[in-house]
Amino acid sequence: MGFGMLGLANLLSPENLAASLAGDNTGANSPLASKPPHFPAQAKRVIHIFANGGPSHVDTFDPKPELARLHGKALPMDNPATERRTGTAFQSPFQFKKYGQSGIEVSELFPHVAESMDDIAVIRSMHADVPNHEPSLLLMNCGEARLPRPSLGSWVTYGLGTQNQNLPGFISMCPGGYPIQESQNWQSAFLPGIFQGTYINTEHKDIEKLIEHIRNKFVTADEQRQQLDLLRKLNEQHARRRAQDAQLEARIQSFELAYRMQMDATDAFDITKEPEHIRELYGKGTQARQLLTARRLLERGVRFVQVWHGQGQPWDNHDDIEENHRKLARDADQPIGALLKDLKQRGMLEDTLVIWGGEFGRTPTVELPTPGANAGKVNGRDHNHHGFTMWLAGGGVRGGYVHGATDEFGFKAMDKPVHIHDLHATILHLLGFDHTKLTFRHAGRDFRLTDVHGNVVKELMA
Repeated sequence: MGFGMLGLANLLSPENLAASLAGDNTGANSPLASKPPHFPAQAKRVIHIFANGGPSHVDTFDPKPELARLHGKALPMDNPATERRTGTAFQSPFQFKKYGQSGIEVSELFPHVAESMDDIAVIRSMHADVPNHEPSLLLMNCGEARLPRPSLGSWVTYGLGTQNQNLPGFISMCPGGYPIQESQNWQSAFLPGIFQGTYINTEHKDIEKLIEHIRNKFVTADEQRQQLDLLRKLNEQHARRRAQDAQLEARIQSFELAYRMQMDATDAFDITKEPEHIRELYGKGTQARQLLTARRLLERGVRFVQVWHGQGQPWDNHDDIEENHRKLARDADQPIGALLKDLKQRGMLEDTLVIWGGEFGRTPTVELPTPGANAGKVNGRDHNHHGFTMWLAGGGVRGGYVHGATDEFGFKAMDKPVHIHDLHATILHLLGFDHTKLTFRHAGRDFRLTDVHGNVVKELMA
């Protein structure tokens, strides 16, 4: 009976059986092996488009006609506290119009994205804790503003694993270097290191610059395999004497993953293999290249891809907001719109969750001259964590829906407010997880992404 079971197992999953018998951690025994969630879910993978710096909601997806009526005048309300002093009402320099059967209003900055509004749920009542980049970036990415905590992508890959053992389960693409708070934005913290996001500097096009040491120029693949086998044996001996040290385990797994990536990564990041009409759909520029690559990574089984936009010139426009927001949106709008259409035409949007937004929004009032912030200009907006907008698409999301609202001026979330903890709980629910039960034991207690907070926003679900 034992030999019979071996034969059946080999038929069902020969690569996993071979891995188990060989003691390899690349198959069934891998911490990145695909795992079922708590309950059936439509969303199976995620693209998180991070608009770094805080885009202005009142200039993008949350129109406020009252700002035009009161432009240059004091608002008839007590303005919530922000990081810097602000003054009078500042109308949006951009026009809004309705799109799709849902009739959702979108700024002229995002005409390509707006074509897919019937597939998008817009949350106009987001709010965070403080109006500062550093804690707000960590809160959005890791669910905690101060202490080291695993990132959203790390929790997702911890819970679901990945469907391609030759690529990382979680990839973070950020051109031109690290953002504020650097690699903490995709950290695994106390989760095993294999769940940390793999950083890719997508400023580069050449695969050897995108991923360092992707090719070994000194030995053949067979020789490299022999070297890694010896190194693994030495590391495993070392680990056994140290009670299976987690950091050493993570290093062994990283060596193995790096070796296996050499072929699959080279193929995944080569967008020249895409038909010309697809490349034209996404357009030119770094953001277009990133999002097309992200789709290719998801097709190859990567579970979570974070795509940063605004690194170098962020959405943090304390001055010249019309000029700067227009440029940033021009870089991002066509590629994002193309991604949504491309996923849909391939049948991927129904089980891919797409997330767009920054760490907070911006004030509906003009920022007053501030040393070192706006060069003395009075044509920009300060940070605003009291109310801002994010949107979700695909993966079980209720398309063509607007959730919640800020006040009539856009300062504060008033109707159906959604905290970042609530957003995280909802994302995990869309992926099939009860956010209160996706936990990891550390330092004497069970930790989770939402800590002791968070409520699932069921209205966002189809």
